[in-house]
Order: sequence, then C-alpha cells, then structure tokens
Amino acid sequence: MREAEFTCSEPLESSHPMRGEEGDLWAIVLAGGEGVRLRSLTRQLYGEGRPKQYAVLAGSTSLLRQTLDRVALVIPPPRTVVVTMASHARYLEAELTGLPDAHVLSQPSDRGTAAGVLLPAHWIRVRDPRATVVVFPADHFILEEAVFMRHVAEVATYVRAHPEWMVLLGAQPTEPEADYGWIEPGERVGWAGRGPLYRIRGFREKPSEDVARGLFKLGHLWNTSVFATSVGALIDAGSQCLPLLHDRLIRLGVFVGTPYESWALRQAYQFAPTADFSRAVLESSSLSLAVAKVPTGTWCDLGTPERVARSLRK
Repeated sequence: MREAEFTCSEPLESSHPMRGEEGDLWAIVLAGGEGVRLRSLTRQLYGEGRPKQYAVLAGSTSLLRQTLDRVALVIPPPRTVVVTMASHARYLEAELTGLPDAHVLSQPSDRGTAAGVLLPAHWIRVRDPRATVVVFPADHFILEEAVFMRHVAEVATYVRAHPEWMVLLGAQPTEPEADYGWIEPGERVGWAGRGPLYRIRGFREKPSEDVARGLFKLGHLWNTSVFATSVGALIDAGSQCLPLLHDRLIRLGVFVGTPYESWALRQAYQFAPTADFSRAVLESSSLSLAVAKVPTGTWCDLGTPERVARSLRK
C-alpha cells in the first residue's frame, strides 16, 4: 500500500495492455462513505458499526476488496487510487494485503462524494495529464465481474478517443426500485465495442414509488455511479460546477514537494464546501454526458440490509 501524497513523479510505467499513446487508464475507488444505513448490520457482524465497504457481506472478502480485485482485471494496482477517510485507517491495511502498489488518498474530513471524486482526479493529473479515469464505488455486488469489466474497458476506449465525454454505466432494471438513481437515455451518440452509447436526457434520484414504476415501464436505466472520462474533462467539470471546491483542490499543487503538503490538504478540506457529485456535477445540463447499458447480469448497490439479503439469495 502506498500512502498517496501530492508529490510529483514520473508517469508510472507498465506493460499492461491498456497503456496507450493518449495516456494511461486509471481507477478511482470510492471508499470514504460511512455506510450509515448498514450500520446496524455491521454492528451485529463485527460488534461495531464499521463502514460497509470494510465488511464481508456477500462472498468471502469485503466489499472494498471485491471491488479492488474486480478493478484489477483491467486496471493494475499501480494505477488504482483508493479514496478513504483518515478515520478508516484501522480497517484499510488488511484490505490491501497483496496490493502493495495501490495508492491511498486519506481525506481528513468528509466533504461529500464531489471531493471524493475530484481530489484523486487532481492527484492523477499531476502524474498523467492525459489520463483516462474510471470511477468505482466500493459497495457494489456484481456476479459477472469479467463481463462487467470488459464493458468498462470498451467504454474507456471510447472515452480515450472522445475525451470530452463522460460516460456512465447504466444497469437494466429488474424492478421499479425507488431507492436508486435513474437515467433517461436519449438519442444514440456512438458505440463502445458493440454496445450503443446514448446521450443522457436526465436523472431522477430516488424517485417516489409511483414515479419509479413509470420510469421502469419507459425503459430508463439504474445509475450504477460507475463512469469513465478523461481526467481533464473531470477537472473541468469540477471547475465549472463547483468552483469553490475546485479552487481549494487546485491550490494543493502549490505545495507539491514541500513539507507542507499534509497541512495544505487539511486546510483545503477545512474550508471546502460539502457537495454530492451526482447532484452538483452529473445533473449539469452543460456537460457531454452519455450512458452505456451494462450487459445483462447481476448488479446491485448494497446500500440496505434488504439488498444484502437478496444478493445472498442470488
């Protein structure tokens, strides 16, 4: 495990097949949530309300380790950045056993998912200004992992050729789930492998049950919150949609290579606004947003005890 800092370095070398002339493919794994809705379950399992990403809920390893192993099918650990909280340090080391080259960015405080996504974007751009990045939440249950990651690679290939686009992965819904975010697909704008990409017309975050039934009938998609884009487009989106947060994060570059890096990160977070990435950035009408439908398979966001139970039955 590498404790990541905002330090300049040469771009990481790798013989991995995803390396290309337009920049490497990087993964951002979001592991900073507190998992409040599953706290009662993790307290029963562990005698403490540990965050769900560090708990073994479905399978033999934690949700975070499952995510890291899944990501490693396409993106190697030296190009994987795990974003966590400083308060999670006691859980993290065990989860990264055997992955000594993965990077960790420990946030000093919780400023929402926007900071969780944009902080590593700035960190990656220092090392690879033309990188393509894929963002993965660490609380998903996916049975057909190889198929899922093959689709991620196809979407990343499209983004590499069209770096202005941000492409989300949408899952085919199996029921009118009101606790998910939904995506309304529009006209076709391209292809990722053999699968079409559709412009996103709109989002509906956790609609009512009646609205969810309507979205289900209309063929809208579940938002998996997995997405690919260029690191430049991601940072530009942060600058446009969250200028105060962007201003705090971009100032960290001034302290690169100095003894004040850790202090600068604490200061940046102390005064940074708290924001949700989906609402503040993805719902902006000015961005080039597309959705690629995930091939048929089992995908679930393990956000509630009921979903954990359903996943175990599957």
